[in-house]
Amino acid sequence: MRSVTYSMGVSLDGYTVGPDGRFDWTTPDEEVFRFWIDEIRGVGVHLMGRRLYETMLSWETADRDRSLDEAELEWAALWKPLPKLVFSRTLSAVQGHARLASGELVEEIGRLRAEPAEGEIAIGGATLAAEAAALDLIDEYRVVVHPVLVGGGIPFFPRRGRRVDLELVETRTFNSGVVYLRYRVVR
Repeated sequence: MRSVTYSMGVSLDGYTVGPDGRFDWTTPDEEVFRFWIDEIRGVGVHLMGRRLYETMLSWETADRDRSLDEAELEWAALWKPLPKLVFSRTLSAVQGHARLASGELVEEIGRLRAEPAEGEIAIGGATLAAEAAALDLIDEYRVVVHPVLVGGGIPFFPRRGRRVDLELVETRTFNSGVVYLRYRVVR
């Protein structure tokens, strides 16, 4: 059965986006960007909400941008054909290899888990991930901790008062001080 992973950049104080709505502090250096390229190779479908979909939309046409470097073009080549499932109450259409979710999150993930397809079911976006966590749908948390305190914003982990036991699977420290932590949910 396909696993559901939640992976995003986070500040040391636990936020994916600061109180000002910015996340420029997550801009990866070359080493971290290469890590993200390797991570996306294991994804079979990417679930996201409207805000993340709109943020990532520029990658759909990035292959035509002559100013991009080799790594950025490699990311674009992997991202563009990747199936994406967008959860939105306000969008009426999406582009590229994305489709709007027709069912609730638990139904959509159930369908995706049942498919014989390869690759993980990745969730991006803290709001959608919070909903998935509340429904106990996340199998792994992959936290990319950036050495910055932003003082508030959108938390990586949902504040729902529910205990979840985790098992450390992997750690990695990058030269920039960014730390990758991979935890599996103990069931």
